[in-house]
Amino acid sequence: MKRREFLKSVGLGAASLAMRPGVFGEEASKGRPNILFIMTDDHASHALSCYGSKINKTPNLDRIAREGMRFDNCFCTNSICAPCRAVILTGKYGHLNGVIDNAVQFDGSQLTFPKLLQKAGYQTAIVGKWHLKSDPTGFDYWNILPGQGVYHDPVMIEMGQRKKYPGYVTDIITDHCLRWLKERDGSKPFCLMYHHKAPHRNWQPAERHAKLYEDIEIPYPETFNDDYKTRSAAAQTEMTIERHLTRSDLKMDPPEGLTGEALKKWKYQRYMKDYLRCVAAVDENVGRVLDYLDGAGLKENTVVIYTSDQGFYLGDHGWFDKRFMYEESLRMPLLVRYPKEIKAGSVNKDMVLNLDFAPTFLDFAGVEKPKEMQGQSLRLPLRGKTPEDWRTSMYYHYYEYPAVHMVKRHYGVRTQRYKLIHFYHDIDAWELYDLQKDPQELNNVYGNPEYAAITNDLKTELNRLREKYGDTTRAAI
Repeated sequence: MKRREFLKSVGLGAASLAMRPGVFGEEASKGRPNILFIMTDDHASHALSCYGSKINKTPNLDRIAREGMRFDNCFCTNSICAPCRAVILTGKYGHLNGVIDNAVQFDGSQLTFPKLLQKAGYQTAIVGKWHLKSDPTGFDYWNILPGQGVYHDPVMIEMGQRKKYPGYVTDIITDHCLRWLKERDGSKPFCLMYHHKAPHRNWQPAERHAKLYEDIEIPYPETFNDDYKTRSAAAQTEMTIERHLTRSDLKMDPPEGLTGEALKKWKYQRYMKDYLRCVAAVDENVGRVLDYLDGAGLKENTVVIYTSDQGFYLGDHGWFDKRFMYEESLRMPLLVRYPKEIKAGSVNKDMVLNLDFAPTFLDFAGVEKPKEMQGQSLRLPLRGKTPEDWRTSMYYHYYEYPAVHMVKRHYGVRTQRYKLIHFYHDIDAWELYDLQKDPQELNNVYGNPEYAAITNDLKTELNRLREKYGDTTRAAI
């Protein structure tokens, strides 16, 4: 094979060869794409119409999928806000980057992909939700919400200075992003992390969407009345629609005399309509940014990524929130558009992780991935050329217990067909699901003799992954 053909086959073009740490200048920057990373908070993939949503439409987000690639099996390594964000920044599991739950402050001195892009000549910025307790590092410009932020008239911290902005947070974050895009140094490629608060709890919509879905009954998920019969940890959680939504969540008291199933359904409708109204504002604002890129001639040379920090329960299993390793919160939406390399309307079924995002951004920039990063670049899968050694299993670990929602600590392994979960700390419970026969994960078959061989294989794989990723957490196998 000729050298040029070989380089093409492994995904290295002339531009990426020219770009190595310490090699900069006009020639090195030619051909390197801009990166626009859009992330929402708690946006479940089953609330996007490009993923087949039965409850809403997301035309602008669908546009990214229509003009790029939709990933159907993107998963998080720990379904909770701050840990997911730290994984994306560092390309490392939480037990290595230090952020295992929402209580930990992110150590900004450690290596992150924005720092590497910055060193390689990229102009870097983050606008919106940060949620990592320390100030952002590795960014030429940052303007973030303090903590969780608020939906209306939010305070934002711009390069250390606090300022309150009148209006709706989703619009304001977008306004700041568009301003930065217009005022940035056009001679450099950029990486902009465009992070929304929405649709995080307590789901306060913009005034223009206050009546959206008002006369519509949102469909109920099939598992709405799950009885958790074979799952002890699930039965003990505190995130049920029936018992744990607050008046702040619902914004009003229920109608007098409403009880039982009727009350539960009323709460679901209140929750879901506000959640979907928040999603509608995200969709509109993403459309504004896509229109800007197209109008400014930036579409062809900008990699646009849309994702959420994890999935979310939309009444599934009778819940709101996330945290469990079950599919609805484990699965993340992932849409990527880059006309130069990605076939429009393509769909990928590979098992990918938020761990892979940092290596992917570095790959597009022509920057070598540090050895400490544990993910794999998605550059070849995005071209429709999945490597033969691509992962066929993934590792998950959730730590935040005892704490809000009272989801037990657990870790596990998921393959294409099976999922094995171990709940530990003040409980010792195993769960096994055959996702082919039981995609809704209602029937725990751990201990079933028919699955004895599968169970042994999965425990072996679980041990292998724990060793591979260096997770030495004391939790007996």
